[in-house]
Amino acid sequence: MSVFIPSFDRFFLFRSLNNRGHIRQPANTWSNCLILLGSVLLALLITSCGREQAPNSPAESEGLSSTASTPKNLAIETAEIIISGGEIYTAIDAQPTVEAVAIRGSRILATGSKDEILELASPATRMIDLSGAAMYPGFTDSHAHLRAIGMRELTLNLEGSPSLAAMAAKVQSAMDGLAPGESLYGRGWIETNWPEKRVPNRADLDPFSPDNPVILERADGHAMLVNSLALKRANINADTSDPAGGRIEKDAQGEPTGILVDAAQDLVASLLDSPSPERKRQAYEVGAKIYAAYGWTGTHNMSVAPDDISLMETLAGSLDSSGINHLPIRVYNSIEPEGFEALAANGPRQDESGRIITRAVKLYADGALGSRGAALFAPYQDQESTNGLLLITAQEAKNYMTSALKAGIQVNTHAIGDRGNALVLDWYEEVTSSADQPVGDVRFRIEHAQIVRPIDIMRFQKNAVIASMQPSHAIGDLFFAPDRLGPERMEGAYAWRSMIDSGVIIAGGSDAPVERGDPRIEFYAAIARKDLKGFQGENWYPQEIVSRQEALKMFTAWPAYASFQEENLGTIEAGKKADFTVFSDDIMTIEPQDILNTKTVMTWVDGKIIYQDQ
Repeated sequence: MSVFIPSFDRFFLFRSLNNRGHIRQPANTWSNCLILLGSVLLALLITSCGREQAPNSPAESEGLSSTASTPKNLAIETAEIIISGGEIYTAIDAQPTVEAVAIRGSRILATGSKDEILELASPATRMIDLSGAAMYPGFTDSHAHLRAIGMRELTLNLEGSPSLAAMAAKVQSAMDGLAPGESLYGRGWIETNWPEKRVPNRADLDPFSPDNPVILERADGHAMLVNSLALKRANINADTSDPAGGRIEKDAQGEPTGILVDAAQDLVASLLDSPSPERKRQAYEVGAKIYAAYGWTGTHNMSVAPDDISLMETLAGSLDSSGINHLPIRVYNSIEPEGFEALAANGPRQDESGRIITRAVKLYADGALGSRGAALFAPYQDQESTNGLLLITAQEAKNYMTSALKAGIQVNTHAIGDRGNALVLDWYEEVTSSADQPVGDVRFRIEHAQIVRPIDIMRFQKNAVIASMQPSHAIGDLFFAPDRLGPERMEGAYAWRSMIDSGVIIAGGSDAPVERGDPRIEFYAAIARKDLKGFQGENWYPQEIVSRQEALKMFTAWPAYASFQEENLGTIEAGKKADFTVFSDDIMTIEPQDILNTKTVMTWVDGKIIYQDQ
């Protein structure tokens, strides 16, 4: 027979915890003493019968492995770790900061003043002094492509190429050692700030690649540059028609230029070998450890190949030579449509660690602004022959959404242009309002939500649609977005302030490897809306900046809500997971430009340090 004993350890300390875990003095000392006396007598009675106390906290119920753990036959619930010595931001509006945090197992035991929290210490408690660094709830990137982040480091990385000439030089250098006929793949180029002031074409590659197909993906993943041999091998010529949802760019003579947009990229897929399981494993491990070093404790992983899920779960459950999991961060997966049927049939999935969760599908409504694939109501101002691309039909989209509602699967739909966003809002509203059974907690999202008509912003709030937005897109895209869109459409572009003021939850992310994937850049972009050198153009709508508290929630509390994890993540308070991001400087108070120079000191997940600056 088991006996449940109410927790009375606080009475040994003459303290009590309120419902948020903040310590407070008891109101009535005499009554507490009587309760204490009764509790002691009860404890002696039960102990004499050989009974063991039932777990009375989330951490205890999970089982503790630390040598600092309190034995289960003792009633006092002590802290295994206490952190203090720097500003600690909770992301809770009512109590934005605390002085100290106590951890037991994988969860936060209590928060409060340093003196109060020290009363939870035992001789075995590990004391961590922040030494002036600032601690925050674990930062989460709400939109990234984890495998591609790792692959960026393992393949030809064209990110940051300052000019077309510089990119071409990197490609030419990478040709050394390639066997004739072997394909070369690279990613990361973006032409918007190049001095050449033009999009590259196959003629820029052909002189040094006559015997090797070259395939170079644009940073946004929605266009690629290929050389003439790649076009020939893929049978793409002047007579080749645009595929549905794609565009083959052609010159004045009707010949392909070497630029393939959105679905047209699939035409050269056969020229690239699929990555081996070992290559995928390496990419995920590299990507996750890069993210931990940046300070991210988790990511919402987009466009995931269904076969990758079990690989990530295996990596999360195994340790490297330093005792850290091969995939140490939290990953919330949004799979490709090809895996939707199986996910819907089996329901949301979570691994044993609780860190790898799969419960969403990623759809694409349109393309990207940079490659003029974002779907607009009116033609592009700088290329009136197109108003973008739609990558899915209304019926296809609504079929997925209807099935997802019934299966409890979240739908996260890519939409960048004003028409793309309006259509997705239409589909979400139609599906949820016409459901044949009550709609539960849906939390459908629009990924990017970059160009939105002001009249559509309120529709996000009306339909409880989450806006998953990436602040760094604004400080990069706004160098060319006014030319693409014209001044009128810029009013609803990257409209963070307008979204928040309308009651919309913004889950902040980076879209790495489209962008660098650095939380400091994203935070800075949200509060400053300037480029990395401090420049702000006249069409950048500075009134759309957010407060620092809002920016903090964009990367902590709101991503937790956007992934159905707000009960465990997103804020620093008792009972939640001990996930923290520690930066060398206080990004809530220092000058905006200085945020870019702060360092990641520590990254914590489940009460363990998964990255520490040496």
